Amino acid sequence: MSPPVTPSDERSQADAQLIRRMAARDQAALATFYDRFATPLFSTAVRIIGDRAEAEDLMHDVFVALWDKAADFDDQRGSAYAWAITLVRSRAIARVRSRRRRGEPPATSAPTDLRHGESPVAARDSADDGDHGEAVRAAVATLPPDQKRALELAFFGSLTPPEIAAQFAEPLGTVQARIHRGLLSLRDALPSRP
Repeated sequence: MSPPVTPSDERSQADAQLIRRMAARDQAALATFYDRFATPLFSTAVRIIGDRAEAEDLMHDVFVALWDKAADFDDQRGSAYAWAITLVRSRAIARVRSRRRRGEPPATSAPTDLRHGESPVAARDSADDGDHGEAVRAAVATLPPDQKRALELAFFGSLTPPEIAAQFAEPLGTVQARIHRGLLSLRDALPSRP
C-alpha cells in the first residue's frame, strides 16, 4: 500500500509538470511558473544583491535559463522551487563576488527605498523596521571584533564559512563557532518581534 498523497506532494508534482511543459516549449507553463515563483525568487535576489534594479536583471536571466534548461530538470533530485531558488542564489552570489573582484562599491537602492505612495500603515511598519535596524546595528557593534567580522562576511558579504576561514587562514571550526556565538549574542541582545 502506498503512502497517502499530501497537498505538498500534489503541489510538487504540479510544479514538476510545469517544468516538463516548459521543456516542451509551452509558454503558458512558463507564465504560470513565473506567477507562482517570481515573488519569492525576486525577494531572495534583492536580499543577496542589495539592489532592486540589478535583481530584476538577474530575474530575467534566471527565467531565460529556466526556460532553456527545463529539459535538464530532474524531480527526483528536488522540487522545482528548490531548483529555481538554487539558480537565483548561485547567480546572485556570483554577481556580488564579481562586483567585489572589480572593486565596485556595493549597489545602493536609495530611489526604491523612498517608498513614495505608501499607506500610513506601511509607513509605520517601515519606521518600525528602521527602529529594529538601529537595534540590530547597536547589538552588532557590541560583538567582539572577530564575531562581528565573521557575521558581516557571512551575511552581508555572502561568503561561506570555508571562504571566510580561507580569507583569514583560520580553521573552519573556529569561524563556524564565531558565527554561532555571534548569532546567539544577537538573539539575546535583541527584543523579540511580534
